Amino acid sequence: MATGTKVVPDTHQDILTKTGFAHLATIGPAGEPQSHPVWYAWQDDELLISTTKDRQKYRNLKGEKRVAASITDPDNPYRYVEIRGRVTTMEDDPNMEFIDSLAQRYMNKDKYPYTQPGDQRVIIHIRPEHAATMG
Repeated sequence: MATGTKVVPDTHQDILTKTGFAHLATIGPAGEPQSHPVWYAWQDDELLISTTKDRQKYRNLKGEKRVAASITDPDNPYRYVEIRGRVTTMEDDPNMEFIDSLAQRYMNKDKYPYTQPGDQRVIIHIRPEHAATMG
């Protein structure tokens, strides 16, 4: 099976480098879907997101590694890429470096301002297996 940039057509690679929102869909313990917007980064042919270990999406991903993410082009909402794939790694982010890099990208702030005491952040690595596009 193809991976990474081989999956996402060149015509839509630019969306992955823009500052948009990925609507991440996970599968809950009873088979129910859950979807919500997240910040993301595209790095080394993987979609990366940040979450805390107390979030439902983290618990969902511990049990079911399959995900889907749709990302609309922030410059043209009628153009998008949908990625279906699997979580390959859930990496601890104890120094909050990844979420801080996202805060810099999305908010122009050096530190993520919503960190709570005791937050345990992880970086979710998603390897694309299929992509669909429009526009």
